[in-house]
Amino acid sequence: MHEPTIRLDGVTKNFGAVSALAEVTLAVNAGECIGLVGHNGAGKSTLMHILAGTLIPSSGSLAVSGTLQSENWSAAMAQAHGIRCVFQELSLCPNLTVAENTRIMHSSLRGFGWKARAQKLIASSLYRIFPGHGIDPDTEVADLAIGQRQMVEIARAFTVTDSDARLVILDEPTSSLDAQTARQLLEAIQIETARGTSIIFISHKLQEVLDVSDRIVVLKDGRIAAERKRNEFSKSTLVAAMGSEERVLQAQTSQSDPNAETTRLEVSDKRLPFTAGAGQVIGLAGLAGHGQTQMLLRLYNRDNVTTHGTIAFIAGDRQNDGIFNLWSIAQNTTIGSYAALIRGGLLQLREEAELAEDWKSKLAIRTPDMKHNILSLSGGNQQKVLFARALASDAPIILMDDPMRGVDVGTKQEVYALIREQAQHGRTFVWYSTEFEELTHCDWVYVFRDNDITARISQIDLSEQKVIEASFAEADAA
Repeated sequence: MHEPTIRLDGVTKNFGAVSALAEVTLAVNAGECIGLVGHNGAGKSTLMHILAGTLIPSSGSLAVSGTLQSENWSAAMAQAHGIRCVFQELSLCPNLTVAENTRIMHSSLRGFGWKARAQKLIASSLYRIFPGHGIDPDTEVADLAIGQRQMVEIARAFTVTDSDARLVILDEPTSSLDAQTARQLLEAIQIETARGTSIIFISHKLQEVLDVSDRIVVLKDGRIAAERKRNEFSKSTLVAAMGSEERVLQAQTSQSDPNAETTRLEVSDKRLPFTAGAGQVIGLAGLAGHGQTQMLLRLYNRDNVTTHGTIAFIAGDRQNDGIFNLWSIAQNTTIGSYAALIRGGLLQLREEAELAEDWKSKLAIRTPDMKHNILSLSGGNQQKVLFARALASDAPIILMDDPMRGVDVGTKQEVYALIREQAQHGRTFVWYSTEFEELTHCDWVYVFRDNDITARISQIDLSEQKVIEASFAEADAA
């Protein structure tokens, strides 16, 4: 019998009085893909950081290929043993090129000609996983769209020089990828596991977990709540194991003409015939990086756009564009509502605290105290705060840039219901999403290709096939 690639025995991790992991025992075998699921704050990211060597367990043991490593385990040791991690909050250096970021992972890329070797290494990995990716290794990471950055970080994790990639941990790897690119990654994972690479696949997209995993582990409140082979789970039983109830939300759409008198947003550009009416949920779809985020920014900046009302924006790249890192959770929640909370030039602190607590309850933000720093939250809970900030404001127009990144299935259902409830009260939502299921909650869907709109589809006529066809269509086909 071969020893597991990595094994945890009774691992516990405490942050003060808070227990993030409790007595977790888990083995990952060579050539196995383990799906790891659980609600935001269940302990998934803490477990990942322990495996990657960036956190030390409070108790318990960790072994690699049967050799205990608990005492001297570190990020450098994990890297030396071929353990790679793609974090949900991407860790690339934005001021370096794609090739230079690859050099950071491989100390053997040095001396004369190292850059050419790094370019070749990352280009090969990108092509192998994401054929047709269109990413130049000489491009600075800051100039890439968030989906492209995610592709680079994934491809970098699978590059090999002087040490193999024995275990690759993928934390929400498809959260910013369109359907086609996500499918390419899932196919690449199956090829990698067949070659003997171990994979831990962390995702809130449960169908992807069911499609790609050999075994699925469910975390709940820092403990393993269930662990079974993939074929012993269905989507509904997986949701139940997480402690949620699978609900089917019937989309209630107005189906009103977006050119009606109630128009709240209108673009003055014949190439982009875009309008959004009061009480409508408008979806933006298509392959990632084809103009959807640019459209949201254009609307927000009112660039040749007619608007009626103030605008709130829920950023997709929360670390760079969303959260205020030095502020508390409460301050990040209420900043969009300060106009209503300031009277006589003074911020009403009691009302601010009550508003923050109200939205903590509505969106189940997992924290013992809203006064804690925003970075104390998991990525998914940080995203909930961005939702709360927009919905707590009085803005009648809300723009959402793929806002469900890292959000658990239970919260997604609650947010869908909130969006529909708010729309019925007259709020307008413009929602870019990489998930087809989310588009079904929209009244109209605009499909983008090469920064042009190729189709406008009503919810009645919406199908995944139509979205895919329009994603590859030319603009004049609209």
